[in-house]
Amino acid sequence: MSLIVGILLAAGSSLRFGTDKLLQTLPEGDCVAVSACKSLLIGTDHVLAVVRPGITELEEQLYELGAEVMVFHDAAEGMGSSLGYAVRSSPNDTGGWLIALADMPWIKPSTIHKLSACIRSGAELVAPTYRGQRGHPVGFAKSYRPELSAIRGDSGAKSLLVDHHERLKLIEVDDWGVLRDIDRLEDLTA
Repeated sequence: MSLIVGILLAAGSSLRFGTDKLLQTLPEGDCVAVSACKSLLIGTDHVLAVVRPGITELEEQLYELGAEVMVFHDAAEGMGSSLGYAVRSSPNDTGGWLIALADMPWIKPSTIHKLSACIRSGAELVAPTYRGQRGHPVGFAKSYRPELSAIRGDSGAKSLLVDHHERLKLIEVDDWGVLRDIDRLEDLTA
């Protein structure tokens, strides 16, 4: 069986939010990043959580959950650089990746399972949709390792999705969490 690695991108600086949004407590009781990580851990075989330096509390919480926490010292380069770093650090036997954003805490584990299963069954690119709108996380098969490893800057994997749109398999899910991220304080309440 292919190893599906979840990558939790948690190295952002939360500039628009004003403070570290990933450590904010949700009404359910977990902090934002912990909630996002829990779903990823349930639906993948291994989770790499990429964090920026100096956020020891976040590192400890993600590690205690069971994620492999990687401090990325060049996190200021942007989300794409963090993603490339995580893919380059992935185990050699990785069969695919689900790339999740740590500020999207309401994605259901069942959605993660569906996306992982699609990659395992041969899909090259996969993403969830909710009521026709594409969301996150996005899955990539192992054939994309060279391209994902080379990503730098802040654009993430958007260009790969555009360049290979004909290979993207969209999976309709009953999960509004695939569209909901946290950018402002009022976004903390679902």
